[in-house]
Amino acid sequence: MPLPVALAPIATVALRYGAVALAGYALARRIEPGRRCQHAEDAHDRLDEGVTLRHAAEQVNTTARFRRILRLGEAGPGLEIDASALGRLRVRRV
Repeated sequence: MPLPVALAPIATVALRYGAVALAGYALARRIEPGRRCQHAEDAHDRLDEGVTLRHAAEQVNTTARFRRILRLGEAGPGLEIDASALGRLRVRRV
């Protein structure tokens, strides 16, 4: 089998992955680094696990928290997953 015929599929895959890597790099360069607000971190830490929904006169507030620890085996290495979200929907007549 000639060498160029064997390299054509590999070159196609390499170009595809290279284009995806280049797009990811360009996107990462455009995103500005965020900052961490300690008040927001504390608010997320105070949330109870589960989902809540509160309704006031003009707005609806929701909170959600999911916290789990995954282990490989009885005493194996573990991974803690802690996801939380705060939301507010405000509808006013103007």
